[in-house]
Amino acid sequence: MIKTLIHPCKALQFPVGKIEGPMQLRSKRPKMELTLTQPDDWHLHLRDGDLLDAVVSHSASHFRRAIVMPNLKPPIITTTAAAVAYRESILKALPANSNFTPLMTLYLTDMTSPIEIKLARRSGAVFAVKLYPAGATTNSQDGVTDIFGKCLPVLEEMAEENMPLLVHGEVTNPDVDVFDREKVFIETVLQPLVQRLPQLKVVMEHITTIDAVRFVESCKEGFVAATVTPQHLLLNRNALFQGGLQPHSYCLPVLKREIHRQAIVSAVTSGSKRFFLGTDSAPHERRKKECPCGCAGIYNALVALSLYAKVFEEVDALNKLEAFTSFNGSDFYGLPRNTSKIKLIRTPWTVPESFSFSFGDIIPMFAGETLEWQPSFI
Repeated sequence: MIKTLIHPCKALQFPVGKIEGPMQLRSKRPKMELTLTQPDDWHLHLRDGDLLDAVVSHSASHFRRAIVMPNLKPPIITTTAAAVAYRESILKALPANSNFTPLMTLYLTDMTSPIEIKLARRSGAVFAVKLYPAGATTNSQDGVTDIFGKCLPVLEEMAEENMPLLVHGEVTNPDVDVFDREKVFIETVLQPLVQRLPQLKVVMEHITTIDAVRFVESCKEGFVAATVTPQHLLLNRNALFQGGLQPHSYCLPVLKREIHRQAIVSAVTSGSKRFFLGTDSAPHERRKKECPCGCAGIYNALVALSLYAKVFEEVDALNKLEAFTSFNGSDFYGLPRNTSKIKLIRTPWTVPESFSFSFGDIIPMFAGETLEWQPSFI
């Protein structure tokens, strides 16, 4: 529902760390508000320890549930027991009175057993299994080396148990150009996998190319879907180099050409049920981003909803935003839709330059820039 406002809105509060930079500006434009069913984040990195404590409230302030990625360091979330223990750590780190629910995942390895899949399904805490090709991204060195040779019994059990496979869709062969890794993964791994196990539910995470859009649209609806990040909707690969090398725009899969960004925007704003929100928000301390070998990952939990609204407004598709943010993901996972509501109010605000903690700073996506839409709870 969209309507004009005549009263001021109250900004969400973010009670962690020291915020550098102003949070809100006055708007001279008529305010508008968009009331949405509270969204879920179907692809989120929360880390652990001090970093978990620092960032979890940003996601909990906006999202009702989140699929939490298992690539900690070391990657201990390879068993159901470890996933349940990690879930308890997240719950303890949440702000008081938070209703945020973490949905856990297992880290798939060459050694994962079908029995572990049975345990995970019966735990009530684990909702998916994550496939990282070994070495594809941050903390993925213990990922899968041969999916058909070493993981097929596990994947067959997942299809039997209706347990989704979440795929980081890139090959790691050094002979493949980094900008082609997603396309080659679809051709050599994902397409054969879907043909071999058509009943396996698959989410192609953080898609970046027109090839991924076409692949997802070619598959049977309800069995293959994709998450889409704010960065891949708003940025192309020029953002990596504008004004010099930009480490805070570096993520994996890496940003692609403008033709790919446009294809992804068209897909998510079309109203298709095959695409849904997954921020891939990935916090790193500033010194680990701004260094000779910087980490991949963009921290967008604070700004994600504002940016998704920007994308949909720019193509006159705000009426389709709620399905993308709040319905498509829960429907694919077979979970009930949320009943709580959240507002997006069109009033300019400035993203903090950084969040400062005892261990260092975290730089959010679009740090210091002014955004038009601001989340606020009803």
